[in-house]
Parts: sequence; structure tokens; C-alpha cells
Amino acid sequence: MEEKAESALGRVIALTAIAPVAWGSTYLVTEKSLPPDRPLFAALMRALPAGLILLLILRQLPKGEWWWKAAVLGACNIGLFFPLIFLAAYELPGGLAATIQAASPLAVMAIAWPLLRERPVAIRVVAALIGLAGVSLLVLRSPDGVTPLGLFGAFGSVLVSALGFVLVKRWKAPVPMLTLVSWQLVAGGLLLLPLALLVEGAPPAIDLPAAGGFLWIGLFGTVIAYTCWFHGLSRMPAGAVALVGLLNPVTGTVLGVAFAAEAFGPVQALGMAIVLGSVLAGQYRRRPRPVAPVSTTAPEPARC
Repeated sequence: MEEKAESALGRVIALTAIAPVAWGSTYLVTEKSLPPDRPLFAALMRALPAGLILLLILRQLPKGEWWWKAAVLGACNIGLFFPLIFLAAYELPGGLAATIQAASPLAVMAIAWPLLRERPVAIRVVAALIGLAGVSLLVLRSPDGVTPLGLFGAFGSVLVSALGFVLVKRWKAPVPMLTLVSWQLVAGGLLLLPLALLVEGAPPAIDLPAAGGFLWIGLFGTVIAYTCWFHGLSRMPAGAVALVGLLNPVTGTVLGVAFAAEAFGPVQALGMAIVLGSVLAGQYRRRPRPVAPVSTTAPEPARC
């Protein structure tokens, strides 16, 4: 029985890991394929078309309180998160932005404590701190160019996404996970639509590479990724899931080295090893102590 439980947990972790791997690929796709200097349009195209297509296929709208709950989740996980993370990317050195994002497991554990009654496990807190150090070795470069606006975007993106992830786990959706993802994508996309038009103006021309890039980040980097991520949140402690998210910068680094000829040396290798170790350590589960069987036989009568 215990071996089956471990095997099932391993499958959940592997499925959850698809999400940060997919998110890690969006950096390269954005840089190589999408229209430059249009972050809000990219965020809009990542969310709204996919959400509307899913709604047309699934044909299930929220009911009752799930109208406002879907709006809150869509704002936290999509509508606010995407602009804030793009703001951090534009206003901060990429390594610093990624390092601040790596603090997400600590934020998730801090918010899950009062909202989910998930007391932070010491080994996960330590793993999160070590993982943060590993990410800084992996991606952090010169800290020049830091702005208060960029720091606001980076820390804001960490907080709103951590709150959104915890609320997904707290509010048990009465629908399949893919339906919940569609509601959030539409809600977040509708929040992004006026913002993108107001800040960036009319949509840019989309060529074939851009269309392929949007298809990739919309399908794999958003629909599939968020479905896998929320599936993990529904079956694992929030802190353990958040630590799996550290695979995001690892994937981005590997793809950058493979396809963009980015530098990779001993320091980056050490950082990658530290991050992977922290992800594994964060999946530690305390095994329940075996309970001694209670004897049902009557005691022998005392002999004089």
C-alpha cells in the first residue's frame, strides 16, 4: 500500500513539474518569436484566446459564488501577475528578477499557514532558502539598473501569484481543473484587454513566427502548464508544490545555453545542482509511525 502511495505521489510531482518547465521555455520563445516591446499584448494573447476557446469547448460557466471567485483567481494568477512580472523584466536585470521570483516558495508557505492551516515544515523552509541561493548563483549577474518600479513589479508578482495559488487550494472548485483554468484565463484576459489597449495602443502585426510563439505559450505555457500546476496544488502541500516551481529558472538557463549560446560555467553548474537538490528536499514527507497492534486477548487470571 505504501509503495502505491509513493508511486502515485511521484506521478503527481512529475505532472506538476511540467508547469515550471513550460514556463521556463516562455523566456526563449518570447525573445525569439514574439513582437518586441509589447509585454501587455503578449500577456493578453497568452491568456484570453486560450480561455475563450476552452470555454467554447467545455461549455461550462461559473455558478453562484464562483463568478467572483473565478474573477479573483484570474486577477491573481493572470491579470495582475502577468503585467507585474513583465514590469520586473523590463525594469530589473533579468537575473535579479528571476532571483526575486525564486522567493515564491517562501511567500506561498507564509500565506498557506493562515489560510490553509499548513504549518511550514522546517525542511521545506530550509530548502526554499537554499533554492533561493542556488537560483542567485544560476542567474544573478550585475545588480546595476535596479529601479523601485522594477522591485515593486518583482515583489508584487511574487505576492499576487502566491495568494492565487493558495486560494486555488483553499477554494475547492466544483468543476474539473481544465474548466477552472478556462475561467481564470478569461477573467485575467478581460482584465488585461483594456490595460493593453490603453498602454500599448493597437495590436501589432503578427507574422508566422509570432503566431507559432503565441500558440506555444498559449497552449503549452499556459493551458497545459496551469492545469498541471493546479492539479499538483490540489493533491500536495502548497509549499512542496511551490518548491517544484524552482525548475522554472533551471529550464530557462538550459534552453538559453542550448539555443541562445548563453554562458554557463562552474558557478552556474553549482547553482543548478543546489536548486535541483532543494526541489528534491522539498518533497520530503514525514512517514507516519506504525501503531502497535492492540491485543484483544483477555489477560490470564492471577495465580496465587
